[in-house]
Amino acid sequence: MPYRPGRPDSDTAIHDGDVDRPPPGRTRHDREDDSVVKYSNSNGTRTHSTAATPAPAPAARKRHRPFTAALVAFLAVAGLGTALTSGAQAADNPYERGPAPTTASIEAARGPYAVSQTTVSSLSASGFGGGTIYYPTTTSDGTFGAVAISPGFTGTQSSIAWLGPRLASQGFVVITIDTLSTLDQPESRGRQLLAALDHLTQRSTVRSRIDSTRLGVMGHSMGGGGSLEAAKSRPSLQAAIPLTGWNTDKTWPELRTPTLIVGADGDTVAPVSSHSEPFYESLPGTLDKAYLELNNASHLTPNTSNTTIAKYSISWLKRFIDNDTRYEQFLCPLPRPSLTIEEYRGNCPHA
Repeated sequence: MPYRPGRPDSDTAIHDGDVDRPPPGRTRHDREDDSVVKYSNSNGTRTHSTAATPAPAPAARKRHRPFTAALVAFLAVAGLGTALTSGAQAADNPYERGPAPTTASIEAARGPYAVSQTTVSSLSASGFGGGTIYYPTTTSDGTFGAVAISPGFTGTQSSIAWLGPRLASQGFVVITIDTLSTLDQPESRGRQLLAALDHLTQRSTVRSRIDSTRLGVMGHSMGGGGSLEAAKSRPSLQAAIPLTGWNTDKTWPELRTPTLIVGADGDTVAPVSSHSEPFYESLPGTLDKAYLELNNASHLTPNTSNTTIAKYSISWLKRFIDNDTRYEQFLCPLPRPSLTIEEYRGNCPHA
């Protein structure tokens, strides 16, 4: 039966098909330090019988009593051990949300959570231009991590709106923002992303649903450059994902936030050679980081629904905002080149 973590509690909830998720296998990978892969652009069900069995003769019963007692004691200890192990695993990471992921589940248009949304008007927003909050409808799974997303130069939140429900349905509270001006530069967009996160955690109607210690930022173009600025200003952020980012600052050795840089091979506005690649190469070698270059893509590719962007963004946010190692399998070993991936670099396994 599909996993259903909660029931929608409002008419604004988005209902989507659930995906069955069998637990993935666990594998251990050797670390691949800054490895590079490049693509040539060619584009049991257990049964128990209840039938009666003949009672053993008294002598036999007496003879087997010590063995039976020992067996019962062994099973009791084994059961206790299992319970302790299960409890210890849960205590290891209290932030796991949702069923065990599969490739199909993270590539799906919607995840396991029903989603609701609410609007933040520009009049009630402080330090940013307003936006839309997307959040899991259920309140039965505890708090969630949160992500703020900025559009690019001359863009509005509509250009990155597809990411809101897509990420929220995987177990995040997401705010897609409008900026104070569509002409705002990356440094300003960085400050606005942080202001949006502060609004989410301190003043929004869904603040009780958010764990304020588990936050991340994303953005497109200058909004992507803004996500780097935000991570620089607030090292406590758990994840940053610039999408075909643009910034005049090309070096980011001071970043302490796990960062996934996404570029596009056909980007002529923020070419990877002068933006995404130097961004990635300047990040500290000890930082959890990755560089994903989309194949047959342009600067505006992040403005429409994209399975590759969603798949690796979800995996990155889950792995570092939720500390959910179930998603490590999609990041390590490094993804191979494909029809949608031109190149992927990174360090594995992650800390």
